[in-house]
Amino acid sequence: MKKHSTKSTVRGPLSAGVDVGKYKLHLGFSDDPQVREFSNDEAGFTAIEAELKRRGVTHVGMESTASYSASLAEALREAGFDVTVFQPKQVKAFAQFKLKRAKSDNIDPPIIAQCTAHSEAQPAPDVRLAAFCELLTFCDQLDEDARRTKTRLEQARNPEIRQLLSEEIKRLSLLRRGRIKALVEAVRQHPDLARRMDLIRSIDGIGEIGALTLVLRMPELGSVSREEAAALLGVAPFVRESGRFKGERHIAGGRARARRTLFAAAQAACQRWNKALIALYQRLTAKGMHHTSAVIACTRKLVIYANTVLARQKPWTKNLENQPV
Repeated sequence: MKKHSTKSTVRGPLSAGVDVGKYKLHLGFSDDPQVREFSNDEAGFTAIEAELKRRGVTHVGMESTASYSASLAEALREAGFDVTVFQPKQVKAFAQFKLKRAKSDNIDPPIIAQCTAHSEAQPAPDVRLAAFCELLTFCDQLDEDARRTKTRLEQARNPEIRQLLSEEIKRLSLLRRGRIKALVEAVRQHPDLARRMDLIRSIDGIGEIGALTLVLRMPELGSVSREEAAALLGVAPFVRESGRFKGERHIAGGRARARRTLFAAAQAACQRWNKALIALYQRLTAKGMHHTSAVIACTRKLVIYANTVLARQKPWTKNLENQPV
């Protein structure tokens, strides 16, 4: 039986792919099925950089695995390599296109490398935002811990347990407020970020935490279209149609933490703070739209407003609402 060649047919510059694990890094290339293993630490980063330079590779791809991949991506960018960090579903879709169903530490790196060869390098992210986002995530987690503790308090009957839970809720709330205050002060030390916060805060219904979240978690705002802004947040309705089938439109994807924060802001804004959103909410619900769907539409409006004020570099006014970005 004739054996099939294992060599890649990818043309163009050689690219590399790294499968990132908690303890190990597996490096592969777009023209070579052989995979090399390194430790996920500074020594491993240095060894990978040397191997990439030896092979003449300039573009490296990897899947996003939170903190496990962030350090490697940062080290490679500092060493002068172009880096693309894929969503796992992007690599999975590419593997399916290549009819690759198997998945392992020895199979994934060449697939990631081939996917990288067909992709453009991403611009290096603002290192300030990465550090600030980590602090903001910690504040979000403190709030989540407090809400879980409140749920336990509702079920508790023992007076001693209720006292302990009440004290824990108070501690978490005080700690979160202090950390948020310190984070806002740190962000405002940077004039460009402070300016973006002020512009977003000019929108009726977006408070300090909402503005802080959009500045840190959605740095693209102001340089994208209104449709792209909504899609980035995950509040853009995607069409599902095929032939005679007309499916419902649903939102999908996006940045979950930013979306949750802005959704909470929209809930209050469409009831009390923003006249334009109050009118929109009332108009949609009068037509029979469910409350949640109407609030999502208001959330979409808020992120469009934020995108507009940052693009125009002017505070939000009712006249700005209908101007194209």
